[in-house]
Amino acid sequence: MLGSLDSKIPTGPIGEKWDSHKFNVKLVAPHNRRRFTVIVVGSGLAGASAAATLGGLGYDVKCFTFHDSARRAHSIAAQGGINAAKNYKGDGDSVHRLFYDTIKGGDYRAREANVHRLAEVSVDIIDQCVAQGVPFAREYGGLLDNRSFGGSQVSRTFYARGQTGQQLLLGAYQALSKQVELGTVELHTRTEMLDLVVKDGKACGIVTRDLHTGEIRSHSAHAVVLATGGYGNVFFLSTNAKASNATAIWRAHKKGALFANPCFTQIHPTCIPASDDFQSKLTLMSESLRNDGRIWVPQKMDDTRSPDQIPEEERDYFLERRYPAFGNLVPRDVASRAAKLEVDNGRGVGPLKNGVYLDFSTAIARLGESVIKERYDNLFEMYERITDENPYKVPMRIYPAVHYTMGGLWVDYNLMSNLPGLFVLGEANFSDHGANRLGASALMQGLADGYFVLPYTIGDYLAPQLGTAAVPVTDAAFTQAEAEVNDTIRRYLGNGGTRTVDWFHRELGKIMWDNCGMARSEASLTKALSEIPALRAEFEKDVRVLGGAETLNQSLEKVQRVADFFELAELMCRDALHREESCGGHFRTEHQTEDGEAQRDDERFAYVGAWEWGGGGEPMLHKEPLAFENVALAQRSYK
Repeated sequence: MLGSLDSKIPTGPIGEKWDSHKFNVKLVAPHNRRRFTVIVVGSGLAGASAAATLGGLGYDVKCFTFHDSARRAHSIAAQGGINAAKNYKGDGDSVHRLFYDTIKGGDYRAREANVHRLAEVSVDIIDQCVAQGVPFAREYGGLLDNRSFGGSQVSRTFYARGQTGQQLLLGAYQALSKQVELGTVELHTRTEMLDLVVKDGKACGIVTRDLHTGEIRSHSAHAVVLATGGYGNVFFLSTNAKASNATAIWRAHKKGALFANPCFTQIHPTCIPASDDFQSKLTLMSESLRNDGRIWVPQKMDDTRSPDQIPEEERDYFLERRYPAFGNLVPRDVASRAAKLEVDNGRGVGPLKNGVYLDFSTAIARLGESVIKERYDNLFEMYERITDENPYKVPMRIYPAVHYTMGGLWVDYNLMSNLPGLFVLGEANFSDHGANRLGASALMQGLADGYFVLPYTIGDYLAPQLGTAAVPVTDAAFTQAEAEVNDTIRRYLGNGGTRTVDWFHRELGKIMWDNCGMARSEASLTKALSEIPALRAEFEKDVRVLGGAETLNQSLEKVQRVADFFELAELMCRDALHREESCGGHFRTEHQTEDGEAQRDDERFAYVGAWEWGGGGEPMLHKEPLAFENVALAQRSYK
């Protein structure tokens, strides 16, 4: 049983908390940093920026990625941009407005202190990335350009066409590569973390598998940093890369780290609709397209005309109609539910009637095709390659899909989990987005955590350990963890079942999407909690993994990740069932306003729900109350 959760939020006015905290944390002097070893798992924006910065400070850093190159991390797939409160447009933005928009966009389920810090350091991120050579879009005079994004009425999103994530990751990757060359960072590619090692209640290392040779190895450190992304692939179909998984944070959860708000998953409104039942993933169309694209459906049911042949008066621009103040730029959860409602009511478009239109004809007529091409051409090209439809001539077809996960391991203000020595960054933690993430804030959080937060806060944990050696890999804690990893591998290889890993993963995804997807209810969640254990029992008995352990074996990689997804799926449904309210991406059909908006219950659920692993039995819920001292609790309205 854990004690009460200590979020370590500093005292004082919210605008002064971070500065005062930076002064009050313990420091590690430059000449002492090389005495501390820090493991960083993950090489996306959060992991690469953290490893590069810690290495530059002088720490002995080991960075692990299961990719063949650190620059292949899934951060590369982010398209639309990165938020920062620079107010270059002079349209009323500020640190406080970004803070307010994030709290409101997350439906008042985020910790105020963390969100305000994120807004504060956002302005430094842009300067850092420009210095690295990130080719942000610029206006005619040479100043950095901005565009608007969902959930905001100002333009604060910096971008590099439709490939912002790729350009930011290249900047972080070159910073990481510099430290690798200097010898402060030891980079381990094609290496997957399979367990967290804990001794005397502290994280002290990890167990890994070399994906080429199958070698199981232990790595020891004074602190472990997890920056391994989200768990959206529990739904099978999502916008995530197929390799994205939850194993690192889930194994840490099973070693004692609390898992917070697992039911807070985000549905992205602008994805290419599924075209058949055999797809393995969905393709994201950047939310930035909602700047110039207008979303609509035909007013006439089962209208078979080509969309460019449907006259203006026969179109329903439903977001503009329902939310006139924000129009097509409402937050993702609001836009997604609105699109689902139209499709559910029989107004879906496309061969499978499973989409809505995203139309650029008005913007092209107003600005010219050349301007739209300059802003979005690579996205338009990608869409045409996938659908064989030219979006300059015919509207895109879009539909919501699983994208981001706001839940993750619980962390305090220092980004340390309840397990001392285990820090969690970016999408892998729960801390900054509440029940719904605003567009262009994922890149902001990843780089903020890695470049500007962890380098300060990790010293507070390490400084008192000066002169203490890391736990040796010969310790019983490591040998036991290695033995458990090897036992799991042998068990799955010797299973001798009849069905593939992907078959079980797809079936699990169907259960999750149907019962814990865009809408949930007590009945659907109860149904899922009966179906998931039954499917999991069949999985353990009948899954078949070909090949061996001493070589590249992607089925062996996948079977362990899917096994973790089964356990995580149960926790997600349990969390969604206990939270009897609607907020952000968590939409319980029993809890909605008369016009179909999410209806919170602040008296009973204004808290973070952090779950303790139950050892295979019932998990235990811990609550961190959320105090709103700077933004008044209110029903969200984008009308």
